Amino acid sequence: MERKSALLDLVPYSAESAPEKAKELMERIRAKYGFVPNVYAGMAHSPGLLETYLVGYEQFREKSGLNPIEQEVVFLTISRFHRCHYCMAAHSLVADLVAKMPTDVLDAVRKGRSIPDPKLAVLASFTHAMVETRGMPTPEQVQEFRAAGYTDRHALEIILALALKTMSNFSNHLLQPELEPAFRAYAWAEDPS
Repeated sequence: MERKSALLDLVPYSAESAPEKAKELMERIRAKYGFVPNVYAGMAHSPGLLETYLVGYEQFREKSGLNPIEQEVVFLTISRFHRCHYCMAAHSLVADLVAKMPTDVLDAVRKGRSIPDPKLAVLASFTHAMVETRGMPTPEQVQEFRAAGYTDRHALEIILALALKTMSNFSNHLLQPELEPAFRAYAWAEDPS
């Protein structure tokens, strides 16, 4: 049975209605993406949350040492574990249209099935282990991760991704933002099988 989260009684901010600190952040978001995603409009109620997320997200994207497809495997694996419908849709769009993730890989990650690319399969497995064990993978899981070509630093970058997705996934659970039209084609439902 799927558990529904409580909904906070917060109306999403617009860049115009947000408090001053959040307004600055939302203007930067709009300048970068051309719009303010609904998740950010809700997170703006806590400017510290929004700013921390944005800074960490930029660091992960630019300095993680993982390529765009690997980054999306990590984000989607975490979001799937947390059952975040918003992030699954948004990151599926990014994986498909921006990172150019192969369709069979994207389908496998979205469904929690075996990924046909061996290196990406290990990345997803290690990421899943990290979130499921709260950062306590087995020595064998760490060795498999290293054997696939990932470094110990990459393991730390996955911790950054876990922190980011915990912020956005949990915010989405409490705020339940509406999917933007562009994300709707990537709407996600848990696979019952």
